[in-house]
Amino acid sequence: MKRPSGLEEAQSPASDIRVFASSCSMHGLGHVFGPGGPMARRGLWTTAVLLALATLLYQVAGRVRYYGEFHHETALEERESRRLTFPAVTLCNINPLRRSRLTPNDLHWAGPALLGLEPTEHAAYLRALGRPPAPPGFMPSPTFDVARLYARAGHALEDMLLACRYRGWLCGPENFTTVFTRMGQCYTFNSGAEGAELLTTPKGGMGNGLEVLLDVQQDEYLPVWRDTEETPFEVGIRVQIHSQEEPPLIDQLGFGAAPGYQTFVSCQKQQLSFLPPPWGDCSSVSLDPDFEPEPSGPLDPPRPSLGPSPPYSLIGCRLACESRYVARKCGCRMMHMPGGAPVCSPPQYKDCAHPALDAMLQKDACTCPNPCASTRYAKELSMVRMPSRAAARYLARKHNRSEAYIAENVLMLDIFFEALNYETVEQKKAYEVSELLGDIGGQMGLFIGASLLTVLEILDYLCEVFRDRVLGYFWNRKRSQRHSSANLLQEGLGSQRTPVPHLSLGSRPPTPPCAVTKTLSSSQRTCYLVTQL
Repeated sequence: MKRPSGLEEAQSPASDIRVFASSCSMHGLGHVFGPGGPMARRGLWTTAVLLALATLLYQVAGRVRYYGEFHHETALEERESRRLTFPAVTLCNINPLRRSRLTPNDLHWAGPALLGLEPTEHAAYLRALGRPPAPPGFMPSPTFDVARLYARAGHALEDMLLACRYRGWLCGPENFTTVFTRMGQCYTFNSGAEGAELLTTPKGGMGNGLEVLLDVQQDEYLPVWRDTEETPFEVGIRVQIHSQEEPPLIDQLGFGAAPGYQTFVSCQKQQLSFLPPPWGDCSSVSLDPDFEPEPSGPLDPPRPSLGPSPPYSLIGCRLACESRYVARKCGCRMMHMPGGAPVCSPPQYKDCAHPALDAMLQKDACTCPNPCASTRYAKELSMVRMPSRAAARYLARKHNRSEAYIAENVLMLDIFFEALNYETVEQKKAYEVSELLGDIGGQMGLFIGASLLTVLEILDYLCEVFRDRVLGYFWNRKRSQRHSSANLLQEGLGSQRTPVPHLSLGSRPPTPPCAVTKTLSSSQRTCYLVTQL
């Protein structure tokens, strides 16, 4: 095969595969399409290039498939801090209502639902409470508010809190926030409600946290009338340590502190971070318990709220889901549930709310994903007996109580950080986009010696091919049609032209057309006229 000259290569179109192969940075392409060389050598190079391309595509497909599986990995790290935010601490007396505050009207309305009493048992129950029976002609109130009952008859923090210190500074009931849970009226320390500044601590260990001395008031405990699921047999305080972003779920997640003991709680902060779909299943969109679209079924999962909402938490999602379900079934919500629906009346509690909530929990109708960012506190508990005999005498004189009362009702709770270091548990993407591109680039360089600029060269060549072969075809066709139309028009005009007579001096043969044509280039032609004298 004759090798083309440099002038012919310069005049070749850019879409010529040989021109592209000779200048492309992809290895082996010039040996396949280059001029010259035996066919066996060209065949070997073609086989090598095809095998390299096939291996590259196989490796790239595997990397893309692995990236599409969205793997993640979990990293555990321990960090140190000079100051930590103290957690929220929620306290609930295990006894929900004080016996001295119950009235015949309370028993009439709330006895069957909250205490498991029948109307015929009200008089006997009042005698067990040490209260006189209902007077003759007693008329119950036309309406009844369960939340007001717990606010009036629940244990008051002013009566339970005998002493309070935070990092050695005095604190009191004003540092607690009232919150309603399924256990009744409870109190949260360092809740951050209404924009209150959160407390912090610069040290770990005892004396650098919260210390409270509490009176559980056993004399106010309700008598055990019959064994039901809601009947408490314990005495003491239920405690939950949680972050300020999540509401308390103290009936399920709280731990107990018993009277006659000082309970030490050593905490360690843990920050959890999870990935959203498709790498994980976390969520950061809060749910509005009042957002009520048209449901397609009674157990539809709650939908995201469209307005501003508190930070998402797993407990908040569960409470919102339960509130939506009970409100949909009963037209009201239970006292501890969020939302704007009215609080259920005692008959609604007994006949609808409690059965609906129990059925919902059995079916596990609420599906709440993990929050993308959350804080929890690991705890280690230890206890010692208190008070000692000497301390019992002192406390009896100080609080005007007997030593037996102090031993049976008083407890101390000491909550502190073990150290200022904390753990972070973070989910990370196991395979980033940068790693995918790096692997693809490495495979391209290994097998075909190509890079990103090589891809741009191939795209540029394809654009040249499209312009020269496809668009050029339509341009030439359109030009030929235009020339044909012009020739037809000239022939029509020539047939209608009248011949003009002229004088002839002699016969002279017509001038012949160009007889010799020599091609110098693809764009220039010179015509030499040969005439006959």
